[in-house]
Amino acid sequence: MSSKELARKTAVEGALDHRITQTAAASKLGISARQFRRILQRYRQEGDAGLVSRKRGKPSNRRTGAEVQNTVWDFIKQPIMNGFGPTLMAEKLEKQKGISLSKETVRRLMIEAGVWKVKSKKVEEPHLSRPRRMSRGELVQIDGSEHAWLEERGPKANLLVFVDDATSEILAAEFVPEECFFSYGELCKRYFKEHSLPKSFYSDRFSVFRDNHKGNLSDEPITQFQRALTVLDVELICANSPQAKGRVERANETLQDRLIKEMRLLDIRDYEQANQYLPEFILDYNRRFAVMPGSDVDFHRPLDTTLDLDFLFSIHDFRKVTKTLQIQYAGRVYQILTRHPAYYYAKQEVLITCDPTGSISAWFSGSLLTLEEIEKRSKQAEVVSSKSAKAKPLPPAYDHPWRTYGKKINGKPVLTTLLLE
Repeated sequence: MSSKELARKTAVEGALDHRITQTAAASKLGISARQFRRILQRYRQEGDAGLVSRKRGKPSNRRTGAEVQNTVWDFIKQPIMNGFGPTLMAEKLEKQKGISLSKETVRRLMIEAGVWKVKSKKVEEPHLSRPRRMSRGELVQIDGSEHAWLEERGPKANLLVFVDDATSEILAAEFVPEECFFSYGELCKRYFKEHSLPKSFYSDRFSVFRDNHKGNLSDEPITQFQRALTVLDVELICANSPQAKGRVERANETLQDRLIKEMRLLDIRDYEQANQYLPEFILDYNRRFAVMPGSDVDFHRPLDTTLDLDFLFSIHDFRKVTKTLQIQYAGRVYQILTRHPAYYYAKQEVLITCDPTGSISAWFSGSLLTLEEIEKRSKQAEVVSSKSAKAKPLPPAYDHPWRTYGKKINGKPVLTTLLLE
């Protein structure tokens, strides 16, 4: 007998001995008084066997039919469904076949079909969760995830993701070849135009966000990304561990599961198509997983339309102008073309900007300078005397007598090459 049935026996015997009323016994067991009288009658007729459930040993009335099981097994065994988890498989089963089953039922059928293995729970070190921010736009977590998003249909790529801390909503995402300053800059420009400026960004310690060089420096160097956000009055916070920015890390796990499967079903074969599909996927993702913020206040601030975001998210550097009005940058020499006298720019510091296309511009006191790249020609080969220490001797010819030194057969010298053959 089960513990539930043993509790029934205690209540029934108490009612038979008049130590407790039938109504009180029924209330104690959580059943109606009428049902308790039925159990009491069966106990009088059959003894302990009357307390055992009549359902024991019989199939459940809510069991999945054999025909439905066969349909589900045929569906989950398809090669295109390889790697789907029980939750996502249950959703696709309902959407494509019209069969509505719980995820645990689908999990059991997948285990029986051999396409899912029972996983033992790992013992993990607990990390205290940080409370969500109250308002949307108060803190936006940003991260990049390198993965084979198209599986064998394409190369690996980085998916940049912006996730709101208060709602877990994906605010922006894009596939890029490389996780770099220009990639984050392009996504930031699109995000700022669509949602305005957030209060702060929360990132890891990747070199785009923070200069990680250790040295005896009085001031920490500022990265190009930090410089751009400072102008926009957006705070940048760098986390000390991946767990600290768990919202975006969890979003990456979900994307690496669901997004890959959805693109496989749609037969997306390049990242241009993937970027076109992203807005549709994000809309469905936010509908499923986003939560309501604790406050109705939105911390996003309007973007100043007078700001030039393309200029702001270019690489900024400074160079000094030579007496001949030349500037050197990235191994190239540029000539300043101007009508001003040479002393007007000579030995002055100018701002150099480099955009994502590699185009170089120079600015002096807010004015754009006209530059012309000077062609750099290679030097002529230096003539070196054969007696010089710099001279490199040429190797002797293959038939030079030196090669036959000490190599003789029958008293006659032979070439080393003949011996090797």
